[in-house]
Amino acid sequence: MKCPYCGKINNKVIDSRLSKDGRMIRRRRECLACGRRFTTYEKLEELLPMVVKKDGRRENFSREKIISGIRKACQKRPISMTRIEEFVDALELQFQESGKKELSSTDIGERVINELRDWDEVAYVRFASVYRQFRDINEFMSELERMLKSRQETPAE
Repeated sequence: MKCPYCGKINNKVIDSRLSKDGRMIRRRRECLACGRRFTTYEKLEELLPMVVKKDGRRENFSREKIISGIRKACQKRPISMTRIEEFVDALELQFQESGKKELSSTDIGERVINELRDWDEVAYVRFASVYRQFRDINEFMSELERMLKSRQETPAE
């Protein structure tokens, strides 16, 4: 492992710990050249399905891309990064366990939008406006009206 401070590759592992979920190992290392310490994380390389986009293109599954989209929708909303990461972890695990070689971007988007609907209405509307690609204000208003109608039909808890 290359030292982030001096760039040398000679270092030793001082401490190793398993993450809470048991899917990652955290290692504290000490550079033998400069003596500084740094942390690395080791996890199993997982085989994830390819994502088939709406236009037919295929690309690698990217948890970072999903997290980025959710973070943008949740900006300045009371939703923690921990909650977002836990959701994406669970989503990633479902896709791995499905055994599918390909997965549609629509399936990913629908799962995200359904989760956001439960979390926060503003985050949901933000994500929906990009994901559903509203062409004009009327489409946007129709979605808001559907949301308001479903809120009225659902009894308060």
